[in-house]
Amino acid sequence: MARSHHRKKHKTHVQQFRHSHDTNVTSVKSRAGAISVFTISGALLGLAIGYFVTEGTMLWLVVGLLVGGALGYLIGSRIDAQGKE
Repeated sequence: MARSHHRKKHKTHVQQFRHSHDTNVTSVKSRAGAISVFTISGALLGLAIGYFVTEGTMLWLVVGLLVGGALGYLIGSRIDAQGKE
């Protein structure tokens, strides 16, 4: 099998073109943090628990949705805070 990374680098114009279009992925900040992931999943989990426990009563579905979203937000914010340290 060919090992191109062992070959002599002789085409400098191609190497310059390739490196000019490379992006540094680690410097790009991700907008989707743990807060959004845990808030959405917590809200869905709270909605599901509210549905199965109360057999579809609308008031408890909304309460489960809000409580699950709030707990997910708190957990996600703590995870993001620990990740920044």
